[in-house]
Amino acid sequence: MSSVLPSAVSPLTLAIVLALSAAPAWAAAEASVGEKEAIEFDTLLVTGVRPEGYDARRSSTATRTDTPLLDVPQSITVVSQQQIRDQAIQNMADAVRYVPGIGITQGEGNRDGLVFRGNSSTADLFVDGMRDDVQYFRDTYNIERIEAFKGPNAMIFGRGSPGGLLNRVSKVAEWGSTRAIGLQLGSWDKRRLIADIGQPLNEAAAFRVTGAYEDSESFRDGFELHRKGINPTLAIRTGESSRITVGYEYFRDERTADRGIPSIPNAVGGTRYPVDTDRSTFFGDPEGSYTWAEVNSFSALIEQDFGEGVVLRNRTRYADYDKFYQNVYPGSVIPAPGGDQVALSAYDNATVRENLFNQTDLIFSVNTGAVEHKFMTGVELGRQNNSSRRQSGLFATATASPCLAGSSASSCLVPLGSPNVSVPVTYQNNSSNGSGDARNSGLTKVAALYLQDQIEFSPHWQAIVGVRYDQFDVDFTDLRNGVDAAKRELSSSDKLWSPRAGVVYKPADNLALYASYGVTYLPRSGEQLSSLAFNTRAIKPEEFKNREIGVKWELGTDLAASAAVYRLDRSNAAVVDPIDPSRLVLLDGDSQRVEGVELSLAGKVSEAWQVIGSYAYQDGRTTQTVGSTPAGRVLSQTPRHSVGLWNRYDFSPRWGLGLGAIYRDRSFASISNAVTLKSYTRWDGALYYRYSERIQAQLNVENLLDKHYFPSAHNDNNITPGAPRSAYLSLNLNF
Repeated sequence: MSSVLPSAVSPLTLAIVLALSAAPAWAAAEASVGEKEAIEFDTLLVTGVRPEGYDARRSSTATRTDTPLLDVPQSITVVSQQQIRDQAIQNMADAVRYVPGIGITQGEGNRDGLVFRGNSSTADLFVDGMRDDVQYFRDTYNIERIEAFKGPNAMIFGRGSPGGLLNRVSKVAEWGSTRAIGLQLGSWDKRRLIADIGQPLNEAAAFRVTGAYEDSESFRDGFELHRKGINPTLAIRTGESSRITVGYEYFRDERTADRGIPSIPNAVGGTRYPVDTDRSTFFGDPEGSYTWAEVNSFSALIEQDFGEGVVLRNRTRYADYDKFYQNVYPGSVIPAPGGDQVALSAYDNATVRENLFNQTDLIFSVNTGAVEHKFMTGVELGRQNNSSRRQSGLFATATASPCLAGSSASSCLVPLGSPNVSVPVTYQNNSSNGSGDARNSGLTKVAALYLQDQIEFSPHWQAIVGVRYDQFDVDFTDLRNGVDAAKRELSSSDKLWSPRAGVVYKPADNLALYASYGVTYLPRSGEQLSSLAFNTRAIKPEEFKNREIGVKWELGTDLAASAAVYRLDRSNAAVVDPIDPSRLVLLDGDSQRVEGVELSLAGKVSEAWQVIGSYAYQDGRTTQTVGSTPAGRVLSQTPRHSVGLWNRYDFSPRWGLGLGAIYRDRSFASISNAVTLKSYTRWDGALYYRYSERIQAQLNVENLLDKHYFPSAHNDNNITPGAPRSAYLSLNLNF
């Protein structure tokens, strides 16, 4: 475990010290600008326009140019700052609740796990357009908005992201005053404090610092959560049209690694379901199941606007990740004469990774007669140094309490009726006997060139065409004992061409019809750079092709709707064997297909009424046999129908009410399709009270009707129960 900050100095303490130490500068800045609340801030193209309310109209991430979303031939959903506040969104799972086409997985209780158009991923997460791919739980304390891009995005973001990705846009220093503190208390001893302090120092410099501290529990027995983070940023105007923004983040998340509950052993009506147990029941050892992640990251952005549409931008991000998890978790339920038993297993895993990425973009415009071109060309260089280790957990003896007779060193049998146990486990690394533990290191180097042309043929016709070339090289070392020398040092080199093309027809200024095509690749090292597929040199990179048509309609100044129809094909897949989750199955050629429809609505229906609506239809199936599982199986955790509707209505300047519902059709825990997660509808509500411009309070109630449901899973025997009715009271102070 490593840390840049001394252990005696907490991030919250550091945030307070930074804020207080800047107080004299605040006073000086306020004196220089008189009674003005903020210095006028000239945004460069990378920044875009901050959305007000629930509706967002522009993005500079989708094309790396400041472009109206209406003109981007792609399905995009923006989770705005007001939505984050109104729904008390604090993690990525909550952020995608009303996003069509994106779902969640359990992530083995130690990481964000998302399903983009039927494709599960733990790596397709970005911050300010830069890769943030280590497996951990992210927070929203320093986030301005969250952008969900659907379909392949390799032209802009590089490898991976076949079904889509999430990009978090950070809060950064600006020439405006921000002084906010938020306190949240609620069910399961929820305790959370956030702060956001920003101020111009003078006309040439501004600072901002955001911080968070959380100490909470859960409805799950023995679960604990501790979080802390701090993110100071500094912006400097180096000229009338140039700016440098630098930032640093320290973030640490510690929690119980909760793998949920198993499924019943025998089918009922042709399928199996999660076991019938209290939602709070923890299967395994909560004290012996824990995870932590520590992130230290530095970012720098240099922007220069030369005028006449010429902009040069360079962005750098360095991140040092230290991640560990250990879990004692459930496997299959075994019928026994004296009562059903559940088999517990254990292992731990450690990952250390250093990411360094640099992007340089040049944007310029060229007119050829009546046709206008906006070009974006650039270079991305990346280096990822990764090491990981996995150790098997061995239980003391077959007869040691609480393991029942019939247990083994690798499997502890406990009664199904009392599976929460305290059990001694020892963790050992791989030895020469060829056990399945992993211990490896790797160095990944990326060099990419890309060129994009946004073409305006006329007021009615536009197009986007582009291509990206990635040179993706990996050197991989297997550090296990007893590995043959010829297999210890492995290397791979992929040359990836990723095209993107789209056309937009605008019969009116507020209406756009589009069609698009995109391709992305996932190299055989896998999204976490240590896949078992790496040992098979013959396998080609996974290939994903997306065809999409859609329509976007701005119904008014603050309300927008969109619809998309798509087909996403996956080839050369490396997928988990549904019978043996520790084994990857490598497929050659067409592997799976997802066809779907997405509808969304966001914005103001009236001055008092705001709405978010979403609908997704997904038909995702395998097209090849996976192990012993035949083709045609439904992709895991991909419900055919999902619906979301959220409303906020303000009855007066002081009082407002929020009400929302999400519906998820039945889905399957894995592609074995042996275990069903039943369909469900969950209702949420909120009450808003504005005492003054400086003091606001809100009460969020989740699962109003106390629905018993299962929102996610990792496999057929690791299934997460949904939380019972929960209430959270937030007090927000602006000073």
